[in-house]
Amino acid sequence: MGKPGLLDLENHFAFYGAYHSLFYVVLDKKAGSLAALLCLACWVGASFIAAKLGYSLAWKVVLVSQLLCWTGQFLGHGIFEKRAPALLDNLVQALLMAPFFVLLEVLQSLFGYEPYSGFQMRVNAKIKAEIKEWQDKKQKKVS
Repeated sequence: MGKPGLLDLENHFAFYGAYHSLFYVVLDKKAGSLAALLCLACWVGASFIAAKLGYSLAWKVVLVSQLLCWTGQFLGHGIFEKRAPALLDNLVQALLMAPFFVLLEVLQSLFGYEPYSGFQMRVNAKIKAEIKEWQDKKQKKVS
């Protein structure tokens, strides 16, 4: 058995891209459709780059970019939020839901988009409650 070919990897990643896309569309038709288009664009772009670079170099680029991005993720959370990223709490939430949540935040910030009436208000209330709970736990540890 040799190294997997680029075509094998493309099929593998196409499946995960299609899965994510379908999942996002089920969650919200409008924002999910945009997320699906973004998934498709990322897959096409990555396939193009991988074809140009070749298998060996493409994986080195992927590895370096992932290491840089994950390092930035942990440093950003540690410096600005003073807490661990959601990745440590729930891997599925971090890898599947967090990107969609960020898309919803961007759509809400730029266009006032809400999947349903009162969405932003409910999200903000939940965030405030979780921050308070986290601060209370942190305070109890200090005491």
